Amino acid sequence: MYLENLPQKMIEILAKTGKADNRQTETANAGIAVNGRNSRCGGQNDYYAPAPYPPTGHGSSVSLASYSSEQGYPSNEHGYSSNGYPSNGYPSNGYPSNEHGYAPSEHGYPSSQHGYPSHEHIYADSASAYADSTYNLNPSGAGRRPYHDSSYQEPVLSSALPNEKRATYLAPKSRGRRKRITIGLVALLFILGAAGAALYFFVFKKKDASTTTADSSSGPVQSNIAVAVTGGDGSTITADDGSNFTYTNPFGGTWYWDANDPFNNGARPQSWSPALNETFNFGADKIRGVNIGGWLVTEPFITPALYQTVQASAPSGITVVDEYTLLQAGGQAALEDHYKTFITEQDFMQIAAAGLNFVRIPIAYWAIEVLEGEGFLANVSWTYFLKAIQWARKYGLRINVDLHALPGSQNGWNHSGRLGTYNVLYGPMGIANAQRSLDYIRIIAEFISQPEYSPVITMFGVTNEPWGPSITQDILSRYYLQAYNNVRLASGIGAGNGPFVSFHEGFLGPQQWSGFLPNADRASLDMHTYLCFQGQEATPVTGRTSDPCNAWGSLFNSTMTNFGMIVAGEWSLALTDCGLYVNGVGLGTRYEGDYPGSPTTSLGNCTTDWLDWQNWDAPTKAGYMALAQSSMDALQRRRSGPTLSGLEQGWMPTDPRAAVGQCGNTSPWEGPLASWQTGGAGAGSIPATVSSSLAWPPPSIYFANSAATPGNLLPTYSAQGTPVTLPGPTFTITSAKTTTTANAGDGWENAADQAGMMAPIPGCSYYDPWVGSSFAPPSPLCTSSPRRRAAAAAPVITAPPQLKR
Repeated sequence: MYLENLPQKMIEILAKTGKADNRQTETANAGIAVNGRNSRCGGQNDYYAPAPYPPTGHGSSVSLASYSSEQGYPSNEHGYSSNGYPSNGYPSNGYPSNEHGYAPSEHGYPSSQHGYPSHEHIYADSASAYADSTYNLNPSGAGRRPYHDSSYQEPVLSSALPNEKRATYLAPKSRGRRKRITIGLVALLFILGAAGAALYFFVFKKKDASTTTADSSSGPVQSNIAVAVTGGDGSTITADDGSNFTYTNPFGGTWYWDANDPFNNGARPQSWSPALNETFNFGADKIRGVNIGGWLVTEPFITPALYQTVQASAPSGITVVDEYTLLQAGGQAALEDHYKTFITEQDFMQIAAAGLNFVRIPIAYWAIEVLEGEGFLANVSWTYFLKAIQWARKYGLRINVDLHALPGSQNGWNHSGRLGTYNVLYGPMGIANAQRSLDYIRIIAEFISQPEYSPVITMFGVTNEPWGPSITQDILSRYYLQAYNNVRLASGIGAGNGPFVSFHEGFLGPQQWSGFLPNADRASLDMHTYLCFQGQEATPVTGRTSDPCNAWGSLFNSTMTNFGMIVAGEWSLALTDCGLYVNGVGLGTRYEGDYPGSPTTSLGNCTTDWLDWQNWDAPTKAGYMALAQSSMDALQRRRSGPTLSGLEQGWMPTDPRAAVGQCGNTSPWEGPLASWQTGGAGAGSIPATVSSSLAWPPPSIYFANSAATPGNLLPTYSAQGTPVTLPGPTFTITSAKTTTTANAGDGWENAADQAGMMAPIPGCSYYDPWVGSSFAPPSPLCTSSPRRRAAAAAPVITAPPQLKR
């Protein structure tokens, strides 16, 4: 379940990929960053059932969680500790208590913690392509405050941080620690997204000279392999780049790749996991996976070397804190090299070899398109996602693709692309940004529902970590129903037609979603569980091994009963926030008392207390082993990544099945899932009363002042644009007499889905998507009442916003 690399292996990998420039900091901070990829809290896994991440300090970024679909972990009521959330604004059960779910005085805004909105030097002064009729409408002064590390939407260095992301993770103890250590070991964390779950995807990425990586060109994936190959443990593999390596899989897995039959699904990850051409029985077959965070959506704590390298040559005045500023600083070449080297085919082989059968892959909206002035690298990451599909197919792995970053940001954290404000379903651009996001969900769904890809991509996380406490559950529910409808319009209804649709619980708690969308066809909840972002404590790992069971075991079991499928998209073994950039670039740690707004009392020294993994003694390793197993057992259906060196150093199980029963399973989920929950009888028959109660667009949207503004007073788009169609890979089929191109689909599964794509309405005004939520809507909103189908005016090309201190 966990693919971890030895610290030394990680260093070797970093050295070979040019990431070893910060060896000590990267290994120390992330606890063990796979391939140099730090996971949150010093080591996190994203992508499986919630599970703790690798020790955030401790050099072990084990984020192994596995989305398991099983039962059992004992836990306190609701799985939340009585004080798992800051007392102000949250009742003891961990849910926002005041109206609209806002915590007093902070309106539920994420703080600057862990990549939360925090750098106010990200300006949105100039109108983007959306300002087709009225330009530069952003309110005067918007985004022009001096640089500092607190969100636009919260007081600078506020001492009370009730809505910090850390406060959104369940706390196992009375003083829980929550946050993720996403390190990316291949372990079980299917960390689907997550604010940062960028697992340095673990994998023993020991790239030797004989192994070269795939072509980084932005063109379609191609293969020159002419000989069909299949085999088991010890067989020789020819990679898609022409290099050779030995297939290692002690669990009876077999790989399959035939260049003349590129969509063959005969590979099997392990003897106990269904092959891709066999049925995966959700709720019965166990999901054990890893999150490949930090690859196609970068995060500073997962890829610190990338950020440090770009920062070193950045123009004066630019602080590289997220992917947007990384590109503003001239980091395009570095980013493309990162895509090429951070994850390669061998990583996918190692994931299967670690006993995992799922991989969570976060992608961003810019994989599809980028509008003028938005500043992201368009389309290139999609070409690498196509490679990921090919590699997953070759080694029998199923994919959970997660839409991790939306236009305007759904949470304001750095893993949403731009650190600062959040503007999806919130603020003056809340509806317009959501409309655009729903289009991207539809476009992805049309592609992955094609028969060439649906056996591999079996789950789709429609939006990573939306900030529910401020958005409110009612508005988020309306959006989720639209997202579900878009996926099912593309896929059709019933098992075998497209993916499971996964909804992040929005930091509201899975209990709040009981009964949501009855009879929905194959819907799942996603929850991210972290210990490292909760209240810090110096208790050693040997005294914390039962925390995951106590916090999340019963919660996951009850959710399987009251909602249906639930997975832990991200989790980590990290117990503290020690780790480079875990809390954000330039910020300190709560553990050492130098994190803005946190208590100034230091609990110790991160390096000596948690990050010196090279000198861990046997009891410490045994403690992490027990913590990993309890996390995996508690989260059952998990996806995330384990610690880098955990497997080889002895603190991660080499066989994920060893975790079964670690929690004692005092309140097991009996199962099975209902027929409609897995695409059987009754699937898709959502009662009309439910659909009508969640009409779209929402009647109102909340702003930073907690006031609701009627939706008809806000900018919206109309469906008058031409939908983008995603390209597939190119495979050449060679026979004795002819050479042809394999049919890779046309990118659009449902030919009857002919609706236009959302586009600006002529005569109407729009703010920049990242304008922030404290400004009034444009006035006048529209200067006329144009016909909805009128041709949209050409968007004005504006220079990207400039960063200032």
